Amino acid sequence: MKRFATIVALVALVLLAVFLLYPLALVLDASIRIDGTGAFTFGNYAAIVKSRYYLGSIGNSLLAATFATGLACGIGIPLAFCLARIDLPGRALLLTLASLPLVLPSFVSAYALVLLFGHAGVVTTALRGIGIPIGSIYGMPGIVIVFTLTLYPYVVMPVLAGFQAVDASMEEAARNLGGSQSYVVRTVLLPIVMPAILAGGLLVFIEALENFGVPAVLAEDRPFLAVDIFKLFAGESDANPAAAGALSVLLIACTALALLVQRHYLGKRRFSTNARSAPAKLALSPGLRLLAAIMSWGIVIASLLPFAAVLMVSVLRFRGPVLTWELGLDNYATLLSGSYRPLLNTLTLASVAAVATMLIGAPIGYVVARHRSRLSGLLDFVGMVPFAVSGTILAIGLIVAFNSGPLVLTGGWLILVIAYVVRKLPFAIRSSSAIVHQLDPSLEEASINLGVSPSKTFATLTVPLMASGLVGGLVLVWITAASELSSTVVLYSSRWVTTTVVMYHAIEGTGAGLAAAAAAVLILVTAVPLLLINRRINKQETTVI
Repeated sequence: MKRFATIVALVALVLLAVFLLYPLALVLDASIRIDGTGAFTFGNYAAIVKSRYYLGSIGNSLLAATFATGLACGIGIPLAFCLARIDLPGRALLLTLASLPLVLPSFVSAYALVLLFGHAGVVTTALRGIGIPIGSIYGMPGIVIVFTLTLYPYVVMPVLAGFQAVDASMEEAARNLGGSQSYVVRTVLLPIVMPAILAGGLLVFIEALENFGVPAVLAEDRPFLAVDIFKLFAGESDANPAAAGALSVLLIACTALALLVQRHYLGKRRFSTNARSAPAKLALSPGLRLLAAIMSWGIVIASLLPFAAVLMVSVLRFRGPVLTWELGLDNYATLLSGSYRPLLNTLTLASVAAVATMLIGAPIGYVVARHRSRLSGLLDFVGMVPFAVSGTILAIGLIVAFNSGPLVLTGGWLILVIAYVVRKLPFAIRSSSAIVHQLDPSLEEASINLGVSPSKTFATLTVPLMASGLVGGLVLVWITAASELSSTVVLYSSRWVTTTVVMYHAIEGTGAGLAAAAAAVLILVTAVPLLLINRRINKQETTVI
C-alpha cells in the first residue's frame, strides 16, 4: 500500500508542478522583469506602492472582502445553528434553497440587483414614484451585498456540520453548572465550531477578494484588484503584463496570508469532541420557534431575490436598452436563434472537468487521509494552493506557460479544462479525504491480506465506499465549473465561448434580455442536478455543498 501511495503522490505532484506551480512561477517572474528588455527589477512593485490608484484598488478589494466575510458569518452562523438545532418547518427545502446562491454566477446576481435597484431599476423607479428616495446600489455597498448574499452558503454548510458534530454531553454539563442557553452557545458551542466558522469565512474572503465579475458590474469608477489585473493583462490600449504580474503576486500574498493566519490559529488549539450522534433539537417556546423560522426563511428568500429577478426579466421585453413590463419570450427566441454552442461548450467543459477533477482528487484525498508522510504532507499543501489563487491569475499563468514551446494549449478546450480542474481540485481533495476519514482502515487491510493488490483494493473496495462523497464532490465541481467566469474570460477562444462569457458580454453591451435568458437557462441546467442529489441525500441531514 505504501508503494501505491507513493506513486499517487508523485504523479499528482508532477501534474500540479506542471499546471499550477510552473504557471504561477512565470507570473512571479513577469512581475520582476522590465517589459521589452527582460531585465531584473523591483520597479513594478515600487510603481504600485507609489500609485494611489493601485493602493486604492488593493484597499477596496480587502475592504469589500472583509465586510462580506463579516456579514456572511453574521447571517450564516445563526442560520446554520437554526438548521442544526431547531425543528424548523420545511427544513429539508430550506437546506436545499440555502445552497442555491452558489449556482448563479455572482456577476449575474450583481446585474440582477442593478435591474432591481440601479439608477433606472424596477424597485428604484417604483419607490421614487411614491416619493421614497433610495440610494445607489453601485459601489462598495452593492458589491458587499452581492458577495454576502451569494457566498454565505460557504459559511452555512461547514458550520451546520460543526453544530451537528458537537458532543451533547458538553452542553448538558454546562447547563448543569447553571449556564443559560445563550451562555452555553457563546462559551461552549461557538468555540467548538470555530474551525468550521474560520473555514467558511476564509472561503468567503478569498472568493470575494479574487472575484472579477461583481466589481466589473457594480464598481463603476472604483478600482478593484481582480478587474485591474485583467485590464492590465488583456487591455488593448493599456496592457502591462509586468504590472499585472506584480498585482497578481500581491493578490496571492493577501490570500496566502489569510490562509496562514487561519492555520496558525487552529494549530494552537484543540477542538475535537467525542460526539457519537447529532445532538437533540432544542425545546423552544412557540414564539421563539416562529422567530427562528422567520429569520431563517427571511435570509434564504433574500438571497434568492437575484434568481427571481433574473427569471422575471428573462420573460419581459426590452425596447433597446429599456425594460418594459410587457411579457414575452423574445429574449429566449434571441438566445435560441443564435448558436447552441455556448451552452453545449459549458456543459461539455464542465462535465469533462468534473470527471477529471474527481479522478485526480479522489486518490489524492485518499493518500492525504490514510498515509502520513512528508510526501503526503507536501501533496496536501500543494493541493490546497489553488484555494489561494484567483482564476484570473491562474489563467494568465497558463497563457504565459503554454502559448509557445513544445506544449501549446492556448485557443483550445484543454486549457479551459485544465484551469477548471486545478481551480476545483481542493474541493475534490477535501470531499474525498473527509469520507476516507470515516472508513475503517481494517477493511482495506483485510482485502490486501487476502492477496488483492493495493490499487485494486482502492478501485474495487475503497472507491465504492466513498461513492456518496465522490458524487457530492462531482456535482459541486460541475456546478462551479459551469458558472466559472474569472478564468474563462481570459482563456476562451471564439470556438470555445461559454454561457458565462455570453452573459458577461451581453451585460457589458446592450443585451440585458439575452443575458437574463442565458442566466435562466444556466440556473435550470445547474440547479436540477443539485436538487436531485440533495433530495437523495437529505436523509443524511446534509447537502451536497
